Amino acid sequence: MRLFDLLLFCSVIPALAAADELKIVSWGGAYEAAQRAAVIAPFAAETGRSVVVETYDGSWTALSEHGAIHGWDVVDMLADQARIACARGLLLEIRPQSLFSSEALRDFTPVRPDRCAVPQNAYARVMAYDDRAFAGVKPTRVEDFFDTRRFPGPRAVQRSPDGILEWALLAEGVPPEQVYGLLSTDRGLRLAFRKLDSIRDDIVWWDEPAEPAEMLADGRAIMAAGFNGRFFDMAQRGRVPIDIVWDGRIIGVEVWAIAATTDTPEIAREFILHATKPAAMARFATRIPYGPTRDSAFDRIGLNPDTGVPMRAYLPNAPQHGGRALVQDSGWYANTENLRQRRFRNWLGGPD
Repeated sequence: MRLFDLLLFCSVIPALAAADELKIVSWGGAYEAAQRAAVIAPFAAETGRSVVVETYDGSWTALSEHGAIHGWDVVDMLADQARIACARGLLLEIRPQSLFSSEALRDFTPVRPDRCAVPQNAYARVMAYDDRAFAGVKPTRVEDFFDTRRFPGPRAVQRSPDGILEWALLAEGVPPEQVYGLLSTDRGLRLAFRKLDSIRDDIVWWDEPAEPAEMLADGRAIMAAGFNGRFFDMAQRGRVPIDIVWDGRIIGVEVWAIAATTDTPEIAREFILHATKPAAMARFATRIPYGPTRDSAFDRIGLNPDTGVPMRAYLPNAPQHGGRALVQDSGWYANTENLRQRRFRNWLGGPD
């Protein structure tokens, strides 16, 4: 082999290796660890593909700024962020009908794949409380979060309008199916912020998802609004007896999406097909309390392989949970981002 041919051959080897490599972007922490064990490692083992995982902040702006530069292929996103990214041309169109059979598409719940995203798991914003704070009657519904007479004490709330506006309307008696329609009006926003006024002096604000569970653990709050997985983790560690109130839970959906700048679209689609099989979803849900987005996965979910905890009881979209529930309207979130943040900032500065 001539020297020129040898150099050319050697230069092709890393290029071929890079072409077979898949770069997945996720959220880090216990969530990503469960994802690696339940979804990513089995995919790599079954296909022989090389997979690299990076961490980001979950925003469509991060995808816009870093996706092409860092060679992102598959992105784990919140449904509303994926909707914005899709509208801005940052995501590849997936064409769900070409990936899934009609029967498989009907199996997805609470939402189905759309042109840029495939649902992969469900989480929830929930109310939780320190069981030690209430010797007698316990909180059981979202109205109790706003009832400072029967349940006095500080409430931990995210420094954001997300979630708390929906709860405010539920606590005012608005049926779940009418909440987002009413929040799309000035009247609905005013009603929600007036309800928030009733607990303004009892709110302690949090900014990072781990904080509400920590606030319950160290006594800074007796009730908290936060994510079910964080409360579950704190309760399992035994630091504080935390109870979750499932009434009023707001079910959000995580999706898989493909960056528009990917160099490996077929491998990315291959991964999404693998990751959204019922078996993969069930493996993930046995490790962390985020529910599958396919009905047929629920019967496969058993005990956590490390702790022996029966995980189906802790999934936010499990059929046995009673009370009211909302499925987060990703369209409303995508279309009102600036409006709701502006109104929230104004409320923080004084009466709405």
